[in-house]
Formats: sequence, C-alpha cells, structure tokens
Amino acid sequence: MLRRISGILMLSVMLTISGLQAQQKRSLTHDDYDGWENLSSDRITKNGIWVGYMISPQDGDGRLEILPFKDVSKKFVIPRAQGWNFTPDDTYAVGKIVPQEDSIRVLKLKKTKKDDMPKDSLFIYEMKTGKLEKMAEVKSFAIPEKGGSWIAIQFEKEKPAKKDPADSTAKAEKPKKTDGTKLLVRSLDGSKSYEFARVKSYGFSRNGDFLHYVLAEEDTLDNAAIHLLNLSSGQSTVLHKGNTAYERVTFSPKSRYLAFLSTNDSAKSKKPYYNLYLTTTSNPKVEEVATRNSQGILENGRISNDGSIRFSENENRLFFGVAEDYVDYAYESDTTILDDERVSLDIWGWQDAEIQPMQLRNKSREEKRSYTAAMDLTDRSIAQLEDREVNNVILENKIERDFGIAWTDAPYRRAYSWDIQIGRDLYLVDFESGERTLIEKNAPGYPSVSPEGNYVTWYASTDSAWVAYDIVAQKKINLTSGIENVVFYEELHDSPSLPGSYGVAGWLAGDEAILINDRYDIWKIDPRNPNAAVNVTAGEGRKNKIEYRRITLDREEKSIDPKEKLYLTAFNEMSKESGIAEGSMNGSAPKSILMTAHRYYGLTKAEDSDEILVQRSTYKESPDLYLGDLKFKNLRKASNLNPQQANVKWGSVELVSYLANDGTPLQGLLFKPEYFDPNKKYPMMVYFYERNSDGLHNYRSPAPSASTINIPFFVSNDYLVFVPDIKYDLGLPGPSAYNCIIPGVQSIVAKGFVDADNMAIQGQSWGGYQVAYLITQTNMFKAAGAGAPVVNMTSAYGGIRWGTGMSRMFQYEQTQSRIGGTLWEKPLYYIENSPLFFMDRVNTPVLIMHNDEDGAVPWYQGIEMFMALKRLNQPAWLLQYNGEDHNLRQRKNRKDLSIRLSQFFDHYLKGAPAPLWMTEGLPAVEKGRTLKYELGQ
Repeated sequence: MLRRISGILMLSVMLTISGLQAQQKRSLTHDDYDGWENLSSDRITKNGIWVGYMISPQDGDGRLEILPFKDVSKKFVIPRAQGWNFTPDDTYAVGKIVPQEDSIRVLKLKKTKKDDMPKDSLFIYEMKTGKLEKMAEVKSFAIPEKGGSWIAIQFEKEKPAKKDPADSTAKAEKPKKTDGTKLLVRSLDGSKSYEFARVKSYGFSRNGDFLHYVLAEEDTLDNAAIHLLNLSSGQSTVLHKGNTAYERVTFSPKSRYLAFLSTNDSAKSKKPYYNLYLTTTSNPKVEEVATRNSQGILENGRISNDGSIRFSENENRLFFGVAEDYVDYAYESDTTILDDERVSLDIWGWQDAEIQPMQLRNKSREEKRSYTAAMDLTDRSIAQLEDREVNNVILENKIERDFGIAWTDAPYRRAYSWDIQIGRDLYLVDFESGERTLIEKNAPGYPSVSPEGNYVTWYASTDSAWVAYDIVAQKKINLTSGIENVVFYEELHDSPSLPGSYGVAGWLAGDEAILINDRYDIWKIDPRNPNAAVNVTAGEGRKNKIEYRRITLDREEKSIDPKEKLYLTAFNEMSKESGIAEGSMNGSAPKSILMTAHRYYGLTKAEDSDEILVQRSTYKESPDLYLGDLKFKNLRKASNLNPQQANVKWGSVELVSYLANDGTPLQGLLFKPEYFDPNKKYPMMVYFYERNSDGLHNYRSPAPSASTINIPFFVSNDYLVFVPDIKYDLGLPGPSAYNCIIPGVQSIVAKGFVDADNMAIQGQSWGGYQVAYLITQTNMFKAAGAGAPVVNMTSAYGGIRWGTGMSRMFQYEQTQSRIGGTLWEKPLYYIENSPLFFMDRVNTPVLIMHNDEDGAVPWYQGIEMFMALKRLNQPAWLLQYNGEDHNLRQRKNRKDLSIRLSQFFDHYLKGAPAPLWMTEGLPAVEKGRTLKYELGQ
C-alpha cells in the first residue's frame, strides 16, 4: 500500500515538473528569427588535427570556432570572423574580422560617409600556441592554394592628414589619385616581410613560391607596372611597366610561367586593345606572344580581357580568350544627334534564335563573350578552338589532354522557347590544330570525357540510355540497353518531357569501367563489354528501397582505385533513415556502417588522414557538426547551434501514409505542436509543393518568410501542419493536386485531433497555383494563402519569365504545368486547369502575394485573381512588394510578410482580431507612414 502511494506521489511530482516545464517554454515569435543560427564554412586541416567552422545568426554578428579534432571542449572563438581558411601548412587560420553590425547601423542612421565607416581587420591565429595577431584597415588578403607559409595583405587607402586648425598657414594634404594601396607580403610567422606601395592587384602561384603584384598609376607621374616577387630569394623584378592596365595575371600550375594581358590604350577608352604576354619565372624576360594580328586567332578578332587565362597541367599549352573586333556603327558614333533624339526600340524577329527579352537579359554576357584559343608554348603557334559556330569548349579543372570536347546548340536554339530539351552537336577538338571532328549530331545530353581520354559519355534521354563514344574506334556504344529489368531514367518523373538520369559515380582507373546509378543501385559497366555489367550493390538497394550513392572522399580524384574501400551514402526511401555503408567493386552486398533516423550531409575527409566532418540533423536537432573517422562510430558533436531552442515550444514531425483518390500510395509529413494532446482539436495548415516527404529529417529554421509559411513558427504556435506528396497525371495538374491533397487532408482529419472547421492551405508559385485551383473545387478550408499563383494558363502561356527572358511556353508544354501541348492543340486543358474561369465558385478568404518585379510568374496573374474575387465580392487581399522578385529578397519585406501571414491565419483559424490592414486596407496616401499591424476590436 505504501509502495502504491509512493508511486502515485512520484507520478504526481513528475506531472508537476512536466507542467512547470510546459509553462516555462514559450511559443516562437517574429523576434526570434534574427538570432537563429546556422553553420557554414566547416574545414579540417590536411593532417586532421584542427577543425574550424562559422556560426552565423540570420541577422547580427557571427563567429568562428576553431578546436583540436581530439578535444571539442577546447574551442577558440573569433567574433565577427569571415572569409577564413586554414593555411596550406596546417599551422594557422587566417581571415577577416568585420565591424559590429550594430555599430554600422548607428553610423548609417547618422548618414556617415562610406570612407568614414569602420573597415575590416585581419586575424592570423596560430593553432598550436594559441597566439592571435590582428591587423586593422585591411582591404583584402590572400594565401597560396597548395603550399608555402605566406600571406599577402592589402590595406585600405590611407586617409590624408587633416589640416591643423591651430596652423593658419597649413594646407590640408591633397589625396593622391591612384587605385593602389599598400601591400604587405610576409611569412606567417612574421620572420620575413616585404612591403609595396600603390598595389592594385596581386596573387600567389599555386604552390606559394612566387607572387605577382600590379602597381596602379599615380597622378600620371608613376606608371602602372607588373612585378614578380620570388619568395625564396626575396627578389622583386619589374616584368613590364608603362602600360595603362595589367590584367588576368596567371601562374602556370608548377610556377614555370606567368602570363598576363596588358594594354596601353587610355583607361577611359571604350575600345581598348589588349596583348598577351608571357615570361618564365626562372628568367623573367617578358615576351609579347599574341596580338589581334597574330596568325591563328579568330578572323577579325582581338585578345579579350574578359576571357580567362589557363595553362595545361604539363605547362606545354596556354589557353586564352579571343573576342570579335569592335564594330564602328555610324549611328552610334554620330555626334550630331542629341541623346533625346536617339531612337530606342526592340525589334522582335521571328527568325531570331532567341527572343528579344532573352537577348536583352544576356546582352552583357554576349558583349563580353570570348572564344577560347590555345597556344603551343614550344613553338608559340595558336589554334582557335571556339568560334561563332561552336563556342562551348569544355576545359576541365585540370587540363591534362591534347584534345577536348566542344558542343553547340545553335542549329536548334530557335526552338528553345518551347523546347528546353533541344539537342546539341558534339565535337572532338584537337588543341594543337583546332581541328574539330563531329561525333554526334543533335545529342540529347551533355558530354564528358573519361579520365584517360578513351571515351566520351552522355545520357541519351531520347533512348533512356547511357552511351559512350569510343574515340579510337570512332563508334558509339549503348552502355545500359543490355541490362534487363532495370531502367536508368528517373522513375518518378511525371511531366511531359523526357526524364533525366540518376547520374554517374565516376570511372575506374585506366578507364576500365564506368559506375552508373539507377534509382537505388550502382552498376559497373565496361564499355568494351557492357552486357557483362556488374551490380556493385548487389541489387540490395532496389530490394530494400535504399538509395546507394558513392561518396567521393578525395576532391581532386581523377579516377577510382578498384582496390580501395567503396563508401556509400544510404537513404531508405520508405522510412527516410539515412547513413553510410561499405561496398566493394566485386558486387557483394553493402555492409551498413551507420543507419539512423537523421539526415547526414556535407561529409568532408581530411586530405592526409581518416578524420571526417559531417553535419547531422532532424526536425528537432539543428544541423550541428560531428567529428569522427571512416569507421563512423561514436560521432562526436563539435558545435552547439541554437541552445535557445530548449526554451521554445518546438514540436515534432512524423511520416504518414495515405492513398490518393486513384489508389496510389503516397506519403506526407505531419508536424505536431509540443505537448500534443490527441484528445484536443487543433487548427491545421496545409502546405504543399510536389514531393517533400524525403525531407522528414530536415531541420527547418525559424526564419522570416520569402513566400511560404514558416513551419516551425506555426507549429510552435499550436498549429498542426500537414505537407502531402503529390504525383501528377499529364494534362491534369489541377485535378492531380486535388486527387492527392484532399484525401491526404481527410486521412489526417480522420485521426480525430484536427479542428476540421479551422483548416487552411498555403503555397507559393506552383503551390500558389494549386491553392488557387483547390479553392475553386472545395470549401473545406477556412482560409487560403496563394503566393505568385498562375490562375489563367491561357494568358500566362504567352507570357515571359523576365528573370531569364524566356517565353513561358515550355512551362506548359514540357515541365511543371504539365499540359503537354500548345494552347491551340489543347485549349480545353488550359481552360479547365485555370482557376480564373471558376472564381465564381470560391467562398474562401484569400491572401495573395504577387510582386511587381516577379521574374518567374507574370505579375498580372495575381492581379487577375484579385480582380476576379473583388468583382465577386469575396474577401481577398493582394500584397505587392515594390521592386521585389518571385520570392522576397529583402529581409525587411520577409519579416513583414511573416507578420501578415500569421495575423491572417490567426484571424480565420483561431478567431484572433483582424489587423487594421485587413479591415481598413492601406490607402496609397498612407503608404510608408504606417504598417497597420494593429489588431482591431
């Protein structure tokens, strides 16, 4: 009896404690957004001894945390650090320290001039000793990419000395006219240093044995010049001087050469001509190696300062850009015409390859277009690789072959407005001669070359197959057609276009085989005998609905050593668990190393050891950084993001399954408030955008909304949030949404804890369209939010996506809108899927957001919806953020939208008083004077 009483008392105490904890936790507010943190720029030294990462709030000052890999408790914190990195010798961490944001804000309020604002500082932190060195007024800095223990620091322009007010005869110092400032080049330990004045630009060689720097002109007395600093000897050599500009300065991979562009034309010239110069670092005598008159370059061409300069890895070849020569247009150069007399118009020609909006969008890029040429450094001969007809030569990160791949879609470009899957002609290009050999016309994929240069591969979507082109035999090989009962196209593809592939995982050494992914497994295919393909993951992926993908641990990997361990990511399509597995090239079943109810991503391995970094998250757990090794046992948490979350009502998420109206099994995500009581009735928000259930273990930060409801905010404020998956039938996007969303909602309502009289839907863009469609088909929702919705497919079909300048035709014929034909081929489909034609059925209050610089969905679509509802006397509000795009970019507007979304839905689903902006509106005469957030009575 006493034991029973004791148990009752204990239970009572536990319930009391639980109740107190519930009282202590609070709901998220809009004020919480700024302080919510994320982790980025995580790095590990090559030797695996030191780790660092940035933690940044959404608004405010961030910090850098550096710690020894073996002891996460010994963190060294550098406030306000940015742009940091470990040095190549694994000894130091370097980066900038930016001014405090609060201080910057105060100065901006005071209208402080830009030159008088606080500047960045530099830090140099020696990990072993804990010594921290800082330097003020730093404009930029650089360290070598691969080797050396050097740093170059460019300082801000020095302010001229101010006039002494006590000295009436003194004059204020006149600032010198120059773009250059002081550059300090020093060893990281400070034992050696070199200082140079009026430096405009600078850069290290890859291995840190040389540094170039360019001097700016100063008051026309000192000329621009380019210098080479030998970091071993400390000797600085003038390479060239007297020209007005030195640009695109580039070292060869092993520092044998230095190349640059230079011009002596006026800095104000609109048509400067550049020449290409080259020198060796061992004997720095500059040679002019290419001009616009050089043999081999593009006819009527010039050396382009907009093109990059690259060297081959063996340093035998130099690649540079050539542009078309300047054209003198009589109308443009006619000085007798006033600016207000000049005609300004766009002419849309039916024969144009691209429509005018797309041409205008790409105008700057086209004006800077350059065509790659290659120079043989043994005899200085030049071969033009690209021209107006074929202008896409693929130069890999490391150029190790004497040939490459080029492609052009010019013959098919005119159809791109309605066919975004146009083909391209593929060529082999000889870097020595520039000669091109056609290997495939109208290929439906993008090509790549095998590591040893024996094959060109691409995915042929028209055949749903991977193909290889044998360069020596000059024949095409179908790599996957002989594999029975397996497809290599995207199996869940449900739009009227050709499905894509699941990609490749790399090549085995010697081009012995290529690894190709299907939906779940990985196949090893020898191009010489593709019918003998081996399922590397032994079919275990498809058998268990687990997606296996190879992990690339070496970022500079050229090919795969078949004897090395094969590490795989593993994702269970049904449970959404993920982890790591170990496989082999012989086709044995993968062995699970790690499989948990988390999301893992961002895996990084130390270059010279087995230490790894990986981020891990769930809906409840921030994506903190974990440390471990390739055994993936006992991962240790290094960071501690968002400790404030412990004091906030957060909630949970669960995976739910249901059937669409046509019987298709679907999944969705159901988010529940903290302290969820199944015996209570909760208002429910429904958000959707195609398929989202794979994101079960994604962490969702409280953040101001760019367009959609912030799920953690609504869940923390005691809403259920349901996110159903949607699968589409071609030609029926609206009915498909209804057939998947409505039964999903009904399945949740059937659980008994949903207040079915207080449900709402919200979506943006494609989701906004589906919201608009659903409220014409059902009155089951108390309120709706539609962001950038297409409501009239007949008018939107002929519109422009101003962000790219493309016609919207492809959207309906091939992609997301899924009609599958032109407006004149399928007019009824366009009408029946357009909510505008059925607005008279709407009885649901709607909050629309559509902005006047939307680059994806025509702004008038939101206006058409609003005006229809206004005409029908249905409650509707249109939020139009001035100068904003499809999704809000400016944080101030995101915060505003977040407030209005929560006020709107709280009013309709929770009975909260309506804010004044809903009841009174915001007249134009009050714009900018008030926000009208105040709640009515």
